[in-house]
Amino acid sequence: MRWLVGWSSIAASFGTVGAVGNHGEGRTVHPVGSQLLWGDPDPLWAVGDWRPDEIRVITVATPEGAPTTRLAVLGCCGATDEQLRVGLLAARGGALRHLTAWSGSYTAVVQIGRRITVAGDLAGARPVFHTPWANGTAYATAALPLADLIEAQLDIGHLAALLACPETPEALGDGTPYAGVKRIPPGHALILREGSREITGYEAVASLAVAAPQTDPVSAVEGVRDALVDAVRARLTAPRHAPETLPPDPGPVPGMGPAERRAARGAPVPGIGADLSGGSASATLALLAAGLPGLPGTVLGHGTGAGERLLAVTFNDLSAQGREDELERARAIASNPRLHHVVVAAGEEALPYASLESGPLTDEPAPSLVVAERHRRRLAAGSADHFVGHGARQVLDAHPARLADLLMDRRRRHILRPVAALARAEGPSTHSLFVPLAVYRAARRLARTSYRTGLETAASLLPEANRDAPDLDTPADASLASLTWSRPGPAARWLTGEALAEVSVRLQEAALRPASVQRPGEARARAALARHAADQRILEQAAEIRSQRLHAPFLDNQVVRAARALPESLRVQPGARAAILRRVLAGAGIHDLPPGWGTPSQATSTAAGRIGLRAALPDLIALFDAPLLADAGLIEARVVRKALRAASEGEPLPLDGLAELASTELWLRRLVTRRGTCWTGTAAPRQRAVAGGVVPARRTLQP
Repeated sequence: MRWLVGWSSIAASFGTVGAVGNHGEGRTVHPVGSQLLWGDPDPLWAVGDWRPDEIRVITVATPEGAPTTRLAVLGCCGATDEQLRVGLLAARGGALRHLTAWSGSYTAVVQIGRRITVAGDLAGARPVFHTPWANGTAYATAALPLADLIEAQLDIGHLAALLACPETPEALGDGTPYAGVKRIPPGHALILREGSREITGYEAVASLAVAAPQTDPVSAVEGVRDALVDAVRARLTAPRHAPETLPPDPGPVPGMGPAERRAARGAPVPGIGADLSGGSASATLALLAAGLPGLPGTVLGHGTGAGERLLAVTFNDLSAQGREDELERARAIASNPRLHHVVVAAGEEALPYASLESGPLTDEPAPSLVVAERHRRRLAAGSADHFVGHGARQVLDAHPARLADLLMDRRRRHILRPVAALARAEGPSTHSLFVPLAVYRAARRLARTSYRTGLETAASLLPEANRDAPDLDTPADASLASLTWSRPGPAARWLTGEALAEVSVRLQEAALRPASVQRPGEARARAALARHAADQRILEQAAEIRSQRLHAPFLDNQVVRAARALPESLRVQPGARAAILRRVLAGAGIHDLPPGWGTPSQATSTAAGRIGLRAALPDLIALFDAPLLADAGLIEARVVRKALRAASEGEPLPLDGLAELASTELWLRRLVTRRGTCWTGTAAPRQRAVAGGVVPARRTLQP
């Protein structure tokens, strides 16, 4: 786990609390395992196993007596030193957007005198947190270190909102699972001036009264192509890193090759690699990384390196059926001579909910905790720098609520094809005949519903979410449920009435607050992307392989920004994501794609989740025998155990909701039983976050 942390104080120095000294001596509070980037009066540290090239500090020479002007960029950034210097000068004048316009995934921190600016990303994969501390403000890219710093307790209300409405920013607010630790929204920057806080957005907000000018579809797709190519190029041009020294190879093992033995020892393969699932997103990144033209020092200007082939990893789940076509497409794509194909086969040991007793403590809870072991087995066979296609669906696809945006702009004809596709997905039945009319009515209702009315309606319906929760069996049902300003999450049906009522109050309060309201489709799409980006961040922590970096270019700022320029009429068409990525590859000179490329494969993951739940049922029942969530008043253990048994027997219950409950309970147990703290020094906090945690108005959570 890697993060940065710093603070801004009112005085020129914290004195006895947090003093760093001119030469880094005399520090009384500092993070464990930290690297000091700059010192008092507003210090900044990088913590964790950062690579040397992932930390860049640029300082602009100023006249004597002028304020110090410097920039720290942490992560993978494709900008040159001169571009960073230009961006620093622009940020000094207030143009914060320049800090987010470079290729790659990174966090930028600017210090101009006593003013500190920390820019978050657009998706939410690199969030920024802050909390009041010692007459100032501390900030970090992880919430747990700040919770340790202020000895925070759990925020049970936030956990309730996270389970009840995970894709509703109004319910979550700016909170975190730790009381007193706040998060800045995606697309915003945190500005600190001698301890005072200001949160400002750096992206332009579209008007509700006048439709934004539509970008030409061809130009918009070209923008996505250029952004993806730059994102991949930023990773390929970065220095290569070999895995750290590991135990020696035990030698030949029957049935295991060198790659399998290396994976068993927990070491990634040196070089560049990528997922190759047979889907459009991972295949696009693998083909771009393997054949991207114009890289220096490569054979004929192609490939990932001189004589180097890209390692393409395909995960073959032996316990789930129906993936034959997907695997065949992956093999066809891997026939490219610049790809070295490795198939990782796994059975019950890699199912969802496997090895729940092992795993690190992550910064926050997320549904990906129950599939961490599944991903870890795949990533262990990957490379030191590994591309993943996560986020493509949320960035490129159209959220169903965007149909309402089209109606607001009087573009009714563009909703004909998506509505007809939903009717076809229902199959030949009487119900399918009414799908187009039902979807149109729901979209029109959402287009005519104001932001305040939508939230107030959602708040009034939320307390009943645990009584008559609908089963979203078909794509049409899911789309109809999404055509609202807010809807309960899949886990809401198992929450207590008290917890749902508390979240309902949050929504009612949010409806009364002034807000920069966006169009309903755009707002729902951004919320879904933020939810996925947060889950991806936790997955990287839970399935972390030492010396390995996961790269998700679809979550980069420049890719998200380019995708937002795509016309809504293009997004909502069936198969839009595959068509866009096909044109991206064609623009990069890649035309030969296997038949069926871009076919959705969501059904196989659902089947694997049900099989994994059935196999791990005894462990899950034991997990909810005396759950901490019940101690906090969020669930009734008996109800959840009954639901687990019913789902394992094939009853059509939302598996995503059960995964969220299991992940949150698992995270709580790891949190309250942890040892140690993130800070050291003579004035360091004497207890870790939630140590002996007494939850306000709830039962005590003892470690």
